[in-house]
Amino acid sequence: MDAAARRNTVPAERAASFYTFVGAVITVAVLVSAVPISHLPQDLPTLPAAFWVMAALAVLCDYRPFAPPGRRQSSAVFPSICFTFAILLAWGLGPAILVQAAAVVVSSMRLHHAVWRSVFNVAQYALALGAAEAMLLAFGETAFAEGVAPSWIDVVAAAAAAGAWFVVKYGTVTVAVRLHSGGNLWDTFRLGVAFESVSIGALLLLAPILVGGPASLSVALIPLMLVPLFAVYRMSRLSSEQEHLARLDPLTGLANRKALLAEVQEQATMHAARAAAGAPDQHFALLLLDLDRFKHVNDALGHAVGDQLLIEVSGRLVQTVGRTDVVARLGGDEFAILTPRLTDAGGARTLADRIVATLAEPVALDGLPLDVAGSIGIALYPEHGEDFATLMRHADVAMYDAKHRRDTVVVYAPESDHNTPERLSLLGDLRRALDPEVAAPDAGEITMYYQPQIEIQTGAVVGVEALLRWRHPKRGMVDPEELIKVAEQSAVMRLLTRRVVDDVVEQLAKWQAAGVCLRAAVNVSIRDLHTLEIVDQIRERLTRFAVSPAQLQLEITEGALMADPRRVLATLSELAKLGVAVALDDFGTGYSSMQHLRRLPLTEVKVDRSFVLGMATDADDHAIVRTVIDLAGALGLRVVAEGVEDERTWRLLRSVGCHVAQGWFYARPMPADELAEWLGRYRPLNPSS
Repeated sequence: MDAAARRNTVPAERAASFYTFVGAVITVAVLVSAVPISHLPQDLPTLPAAFWVMAALAVLCDYRPFAPPGRRQSSAVFPSICFTFAILLAWGLGPAILVQAAAVVVSSMRLHHAVWRSVFNVAQYALALGAAEAMLLAFGETAFAEGVAPSWIDVVAAAAAAGAWFVVKYGTVTVAVRLHSGGNLWDTFRLGVAFESVSIGALLLLAPILVGGPASLSVALIPLMLVPLFAVYRMSRLSSEQEHLARLDPLTGLANRKALLAEVQEQATMHAARAAAGAPDQHFALLLLDLDRFKHVNDALGHAVGDQLLIEVSGRLVQTVGRTDVVARLGGDEFAILTPRLTDAGGARTLADRIVATLAEPVALDGLPLDVAGSIGIALYPEHGEDFATLMRHADVAMYDAKHRRDTVVVYAPESDHNTPERLSLLGDLRRALDPEVAAPDAGEITMYYQPQIEIQTGAVVGVEALLRWRHPKRGMVDPEELIKVAEQSAVMRLLTRRVVDDVVEQLAKWQAAGVCLRAAVNVSIRDLHTLEIVDQIRERLTRFAVSPAQLQLEITEGALMADPRRVLATLSELAKLGVAVALDDFGTGYSSMQHLRRLPLTEVKVDRSFVLGMATDADDHAIVRTVIDLAGALGLRVVAEGVEDERTWRLLRSVGCHVAQGWFYARPMPADELAEWLGRYRPLNPSS
């Protein structure tokens, strides 16, 4: 069964369980209420004026219940609870159920509840009142009904009855919400228990005071109970307002992460309910926006200007999004936009494009126009996640993918996610395989393969490129590109580079002792170039194994240069002082700039295999290769061509003056011991043949 089928099946099963539960609650409530309600025709004419005053106040007060924002709808404060619980204490279950049902009808009309929900609410109250009545009978409580001064045992009985009322009422609501919307039962329970236990508890415990004091003395005193009821109402409102303020970002006034979490959970609940009801597929999207170069604004102009910029950006976002969209500031220069009720990713991308266009207009602060731009990642419910944490992580992956690709808007794609469970597991195995202090045979073996580099004009083997290989015990040989993707986003990359440098320098020393003098090229990542740690490591290893710095060469990509040119340049300059050569790998595929060739201490450029493979059949590829060779020659740089797989390509490279070539035309990558055997068999090609 595929994921879509599972999503449709689970809500359907949940809907069936929900309606079964609702039916069961209504059935039990009818059984509990049948006898007390049947006695009402005889009881109502005998009830005193105090009852009718309380009944009227219960219905009137519930006309405008207070429903605090941000909580489940059942968290509304209904003052009728106080009066109906007092009626239960004084005049029994039947009158209490009748008045509560009338109050529910009024409040349901005001809140536009469906008929089935109104009936279900009446049933919940009936069960809660029935549980309270059972508790009073268990204690033998009669003081409130007889209008005499209650004793301590009567007060305890009333408190126990209030507890039973709350447990039944809150419990049935919690189970109903859990069955209707899914999720964890405990999370559903604790969502409103603190607020409701205080607000409802206050209403219930006012009831014994109402019938144990003023009501027994004078009906005219009953309306005075509206004052403490208003106090409960105000307490609930103030509590809700304080919580509302806690959900706002203090700088911009936007929603904060806590508020966004609640909104996403609510949207997920609503969409799951629609799916359970058989509604057409609907989606909502979470957009994550990170401003570009915001740190430069703070550093150059100060945090006060940075704050003004954030306020301006937040205003533009609010003006750009739709009325039902939610804009939140997550912290720093990171914003999120929740947009509900989409049909596909196209709607989210359209909104993102509008945001990009809005931010494109410079922001004028203190007379200085500041350019604002950002990268936006999009995650879609339910395709990319069904909860807040998953959607946020996937939107974050898409956003960083946009930054990496220098794009403005990117929709999450699993293949761009370097943190899938499978990759995280692979990363853990790789870390253990690299740890020299841990014997981890189940993590596989890290080895180095070497591919010869041949001088085209003479056919001499002048060097090798060191290539990492990892044979995993369960996955077999891990694809090198996958291996780098797993490692480069974490600190494991430095461990990997340290291992590669150690192995290659040690292997150079072994070849040197056997009379073989070769230069080895080692690939390094951007993480390795951000500190001078790699310089110290190489210096120490070369000294320990008595290997000349000229025998080691590092290969870097253009993307690494563009990520942080200043820090990379500082590291490369130190390597050049040490005597270690540096090559620019995959030249022509990234952000090629002549200033790299002019400013950096390079000795070599490598033409990417994508151009070399096509130069024999594609005139454009041939022209690109020839141009790179001419440019490098003018700057005094050596040129290495990767991906040489046939003699025709070799001859074309020779004709345009390429210096060195590597590829399967000469030899595949091989372990160090096989390379020694290959060198013994190798015979250079005759260029004139």
